[in-house]
Amino acid sequence: MLSDRNYMRHDYQRSGTSVLTWLLCAMVSTYLLQLLSRWLGKSSIENLFELGPHTLATGKIWTLLSYALLHENILHLLANGLGLYLIGRELLPLLGSRRFSALIIAAGLAGATAWLGVHAVLGDSTTLVGTSAITCALFIVFACLFPEREITFLVFFVLPVRAQPKMVAWLLVGISLAGFAFGELTGGKLGIAHSAHLGGMLTGWLYYRYFHANNGWDRAAGPVFAWPAWMQRRKAEKSVTNYKVNITTPGDLKTEVNRILDKINSSGFSALTDEEKRILDEAKDLLSRR
Repeated sequence: MLSDRNYMRHDYQRSGTSVLTWLLCAMVSTYLLQLLSRWLGKSSIENLFELGPHTLATGKIWTLLSYALLHENILHLLANGLGLYLIGRELLPLLGSRRFSALIIAAGLAGATAWLGVHAVLGDSTTLVGTSAITCALFIVFACLFPEREITFLVFFVLPVRAQPKMVAWLLVGISLAGFAFGELTGGKLGIAHSAHLGGMLTGWLYYRYFHANNGWDRAAGPVFAWPAWMQRRKAEKSVTNYKVNITTPGDLKTEVNRILDKINSSGFSALTDEEKRILDEAKDLLSRR
């Protein structure tokens, strides 16, 4: 069944890791198809997946997400792929595969929407590719969860620099705002989609601020909307139930532990109740005495 808490962590982490693995494999596979189409002198892959005002006008709704699979060059792919892997493996055990997948999709859509809004107004014919909006969203969530943890990253893949995530996050926001105001809005030709980056960062912050939970309690400073205190007390009184799982036999215990592990796989360890954590501790103690 299970021997200790590390087993539980690895069990649901393997399930969640598949989400990240599939995304990275899709990015690499799509880039190989891009290289093949360029070698053959065709651009069908780019035309099918890239995002632009004209793609939506022709009914290619899927480009609101598929653009993230395309990349300009190998450095673009390596930067995004490495960022996704390093940050994603830290967030998966905390968020769970379901929330992690939802965050990726929301960040991709937010980046696409922000970029489309800007370039539709500018009236240009540029297109958007790359997973930068998703990478930015994941890093903002990581910085919110671990603001003081010291990390090391390579500048230009060569120069190692140590910094706190919160400082790097503020630096990224500042660079993106400056690039957006003085580059993208003025029709600059640097080819950096700062508006998409900002859309991803905003998504990451909104996720942490209003949706991320720790042991059932909201980590945010406060909800968007709150009922009056007296009404909250009444709602709490109605929702209280005396629930206790019957685990009098080894079979019952095994069934309940399997259910809890399934919940961890889908929603993350933070979604467990105190009673469920107690049951896992009991199962661990029983196995350790064998």
